[in-house]
Amino acid sequence: MQRAVCCVLGAWNGKSQTSSLRSKESEVGALRQDASSQHAARSTQHPSPGFTLIELLVVMTVIALLLTIAVPRYFHSTDRAKEAVLKEDLVQMRSAIDKYFGDRGRYPDSLDDLVEKKYLRRVPADPITDSVQTWVTVPPAETGKGTVSDIKSGATGAAQDGTPYRDW
Repeated sequence: MQRAVCCVLGAWNGKSQTSSLRSKESEVGALRQDASSQHAARSTQHPSPGFTLIELLVVMTVIALLLTIAVPRYFHSTDRAKEAVLKEDLVQMRSAIDKYFGDRGRYPDSLDDLVEKKYLRRVPADPITDSVQTWVTVPPAETGKGTVSDIKSGATGAAQDGTPYRDW
């Protein structure tokens, strides 16, 4: 045993060096005690720096509560935004129809006439139906002056204020 310890510590030179051997053995013993005390201290501490299941459940519950408040408001705001875009599109297209009538003395025959004559860049999609084909054109009271004097949305349903989209 002494020879093995001395070989490990680099103190064996073939002669008996009992005093240096004893000091080396005491150093090895002290190192073993330090290592065992550190191991004991580590085993009594928290094994890993993670979250417990209870902590995760509490966080998930808080997130779920916040989502139940935020999601309905989000969908409500998207509906309001679509209605605002619909109102603005109707104002722009009606203004283009009026300008067309003022310049030419007659109403356009279709919405595409407004695009061809550069009164509109393009016919906007109805934001409620997401389609260009659902616009409802209203003919003028006088015949022979074109076919589109007004435009309305072809969307079914009512706005948040209760008015039907077709009446806008």
